[in-house]
Amino acid sequence: MTVYLPAVAGYPALAAALAEAGLGVGDIVHVTEYVTGPLRLAPARRIALAGHRVPVSRVPVEAVVGGSRPYALGVSAHPGGGTLLTSGTDAVRVADGLVHLPGVHTTAGGFREQYRWCLDRIAALLDLAGLTPAALARTIDYTATATRAEYPSCGRPRRDVLGPGPVHPGAAGILVDLPVEPGARVALDALAATGPLSVVNPGWERYETLTYKPAVRAGDKLILSGFGALDPVTQVALHAGDLVAQAEYLYASIETVLAAAGASGSRVTSLIEYVTPDAVADYPRTRALRERHFPNAAVTAVVCSALLRPEFMLETIPAVVPA
Repeated sequence: MTVYLPAVAGYPALAAALAEAGLGVGDIVHVTEYVTGPLRLAPARRIALAGHRVPVSRVPVEAVVGGSRPYALGVSAHPGGGTLLTSGTDAVRVADGLVHLPGVHTTAGGFREQYRWCLDRIAALLDLAGLTPAALARTIDYTATATRAEYPSCGRPRRDVLGPGPVHPGAAGILVDLPVEPGARVALDALAATGPLSVVNPGWERYETLTYKPAVRAGDKLILSGFGALDPVTQVALHAGDLVAQAEYLYASIETVLAAAGASGSRVTSLIEYVTPDAVADYPRTRALRERHFPNAAVTAVVCSALLRPEFMLETIPAVVPA
């Protein structure tokens, strides 16, 4: 079973965090670096990983919630570290039926062209595992507030590469105004599965025409989209300016999707929460709600620049959930 560690306070803290979970560096299958600036982490990464090659994603954020740390790590691990696949500097790890990929981006072209390049790059990485984009279980897009108006143009490249469905991956879209590299208008993270995927949808018709779904089932696992306070029928953003009400609504939405798959919030072991700057002060007030819905979930909370719907103050992405 894949283990998702609580937010790790930098590479010097990595070994101790793994040991607390009964794991070691050789068990890591993916690392996400949530960075608050153009930090040079490669030297610390090399020391901490001690030659263990893993796919790495880099996500610029405004801040790490709950401290003044310049960065934090999201770490996924599986006993034994799964199977390493490489091509040049690329590293992909396959473990427990999941395919962990590095984050991808380019600096050439406009938003739509860069988005298509990212999808094609992901397809090339999946080819290392003998898979196609049909194996994608979730994508997370990182783009800028200034690009929000252009975001709908990603629909065409997604349909071109992912196909007409009916199965599409879960998805999330986060706005981060510090690019992963100057000139990069979008960056993508992706997770895939080695076995067949099926859609999990509690009956929300809007997803019939979209290139992403509320969740997919991959064997004995559920991979969910990111959730905000959006009415899935009317597509109206709800509870503008009220973080606690938004949290209650989106947590209930996650539980609705889990229930459609025969699961519950108690199975969620880890959440990533993207908080907007104007919601940080109220964020501690969401803790009781979160613990009621997801009593066993460790939380990684970071401050993004904004979310795709201007009214959203919070977007939550559950880690992979046992079905």
